[in-house]
Amino acid sequence: MTINKKPKRKKRKIRIIHILLIPVILFSLHLLIYGPDKSMNQLNQFVSNQAKKEIPPDYIPIYKAAAKEYGIPWTLLAAHHRVETKFSSMNNMVSSVGAEGPMQFMPCTFVGWSYPSCSGLGKGNIPEKDKTNPDVIKKYGGYGVDANGDGKADPWDDEDAIYSAANYLAKNGAADGEISKAVFAYNHSQRYVKEVLYFAKIYKGPN
Repeated sequence: MTINKKPKRKKRKIRIIHILLIPVILFSLHLLIYGPDKSMNQLNQFVSNQAKKEIPPDYIPIYKAAAKEYGIPWTLLAAHHRVETKFSSMNNMVSSVGAEGPMQFMPCTFVGWSYPSCSGLGKGNIPEKDKTNPDVIKKYGGYGVDANGDGKADPWDDEDAIYSAANYLAKNGAADGEISKAVFAYNHSQRYVKEVLYFAKIYKGPN
């Protein structure tokens, strides 16, 4: 009897191991097919139908990555981009007062208000080589960010501009939950605040 019991125990152990391996195998297959955190389902998680209709899909992962980096809602960045330049679709992305690029930064805000020529509304007289230089921006306390790692913080580059906007909003209250305050600081208009918050709300998904 003792001799017959040992093989049965081994078979039971083998079956248990096989059962435990099933979720590991399934998870490995998922990573192999979709890649870690890169599937479209994951990118679209908590994205409303309205957002899927309006927002060019390539921007969603940029918003989410920038939002995660600076601790703010990704929908806030999408809303700013929508209100400022309709997702970079406008023919002229230079405003009458000198704001420029996809997220409409004033040059002095991007480079830093302590830059020698900065005054008034913030157009300044900043050479291109300084406007996109991360070292110059750091020196003068600007919000410009080199998000794509090409050595330039470019207000005309979508990724750099979106990350720079996230940086600005975070440091002006959004990272602490003061969303309205941060949006007002961006444009100094209550009408602008209402419009941005409206789009931020409708772009948010069910959670």
